[in-house]
Amino acid sequence: MTIMIRAGGGPDELLHKVEALSGQSLFGCYQCGTCAAGCPFYEAMDLLPDALIRHLTLGLPGVLERRTIWICVGCESCVERCPRAIDVARVMEALRQIRLQEGGDQLAVAQLQDEALRELPPIAIVASLRRHTG
Repeated sequence: MTIMIRAGGGPDELLHKVEALSGQSLFGCYQCGTCAAGCPFYEAMDLLPDALIRHLTLGLPGVLERRTIWICVGCESCVERCPRAIDVARVMEALRQIRLQEGGDQLAVAQLQDEALRELPPIAIVASLRRHTG
């Protein structure tokens, strides 16, 4: 098994960032799969939410490269069903924020080529613009 170690910290660094941003304690998840069972978009995900949380708690690599974090629309059906009251939608939002920040925390939408706009997940654009509002 390969464990990703980021500059400036160990494999737990991503987990700690996600927990701080989301306000969730991910070790409370016991991977029952209830979140995935209620998700209207689970078929499009490359890693189901409970497995994604497991990857985070184990420090496995590639979490930020998963399509799952962009497919979650924050409908909160997972939150309503979770027996441990883990807000998976907040975890996904935290992962999106971290992913965007790793890319320099800048997304100049006006400067993107048309092809890039078609390929970029819409939630990435919305999330990147959200920090400039409110």
